[in-house]
Amino acid sequence: MRPGRVRFCILPPGLFYLAPLMTRQAPSRLAYIDWMRGLACVLMFQTHCYDSWLGGDARKSTFFMWSQLGGTLPAPLFLFLAGISFALVTDKLRLKGIPPAQIAHTTIRRGAEIFGLGFLFRLQEYVIAWGWAPWSDLLRVDILNTIGLSMMLMGVVCWMMFSSGLQTRFALGMTASGVGMSISLLSPLLWTSWRPHWLPWPLESYIDGVHNLGEPQSWLFPVFPWTAFAFAGLGVGFFLLSDEARKRGAAAFVLAGAAGIGLIYLGRWLDARPLQLYATDDFWHTSPNFFLIRVGLLLAILSAAYLWCRWGAGQWGFSPLIQLGQTSLLVYWVHIEFVYGRLSILPKRAVDVRTASFGLLTIFLSMVLLSVLRTRLKGRGAEALAWFYRPVKVG
Repeated sequence: MRPGRVRFCILPPGLFYLAPLMTRQAPSRLAYIDWMRGLACVLMFQTHCYDSWLGGDARKSTFFMWSQLGGTLPAPLFLFLAGISFALVTDKLRLKGIPPAQIAHTTIRRGAEIFGLGFLFRLQEYVIAWGWAPWSDLLRVDILNTIGLSMMLMGVVCWMMFSSGLQTRFALGMTASGVGMSISLLSPLLWTSWRPHWLPWPLESYIDGVHNLGEPQSWLFPVFPWTAFAFAGLGVGFFLLSDEARKRGAAAFVLAGAAGIGLIYLGRWLDARPLQLYATDDFWHTSPNFFLIRVGLLLAILSAAYLWCRWGAGQWGFSPLIQLGQTSLLVYWVHIEFVYGRLSILPKRAVDVRTASFGLLTIFLSMVLLSVLRTRLKGRGAEALAWFYRPVKVG
């Protein structure tokens, strides 16, 4: 028998790609970004799983309350990281001497692709739920739509800055931060007294998340206030790329974490003041004070993620969070069907915390495996197909 010619098929072929789990992987310089995306994925998994599957008294428990509170972090994390990644890409293109118009075209086109994927995802959900999902779900403003739209808006702002001659990272960072804060400050007004009633609801929904229900919905992701997190990330990204931050290295991330803690206390202090700028104050959804608190928390997580990936367990070897972060769009797309869709692995709103937790563990491990398969097979589709059709030689 010639060695290397036999393929052992006791296990499904895909399980052989779990080999990377046993090997040491040196994280890249930007591993902290993937780690944070992976953290967002895990928080998203637990929120969706418990929300979909828990039933009866379990939905009234403190456990469920904290689970859903943890679900307020994934969307800001994804948008914030989209902003940081956008800064990295834009700065790299600028240093290559690519004209501002071409940079804008490249980045805006990528945002448009994500925006289009948001509609494709909604179409898939509508088809799978055929018969009981309303047609208006096709036009729901979801997180993918907002990420794509945020990228297009960031591309426009960067193009304007480059065209005006303001190309320093400090100026770009300050402008992005200012745009983000302006979006947050306008949000309470655009959800109340300044609502654009004159727009058709599919368009108005991108401003205030009204959908077709007559008033803004807190479970949607309109431009105001969600895009503010992307611009906050864009500002942070340019600050981290500055010569001073590069010179300080890890200290720059420690300072970012300290600034984040300062923003948390500033937001809480402002919220406790008797002076209110708005007639209607919706702290949990549109308050600029809550925006400051959440940006502060994002900065603290950014600092911790960097330190963890550089000196902590992120250096030990395979990291499930980093792995999930590398394929966050894929695992987001797939897990929804096994949690909320017709393919749900557990009955909806009918199980206890223990059963739902086992379901969550199953989803987590499955998505890690899917992510490993995706990264191992990337660009090797033809090779994988040839493997399956390749005849087995035994002798």
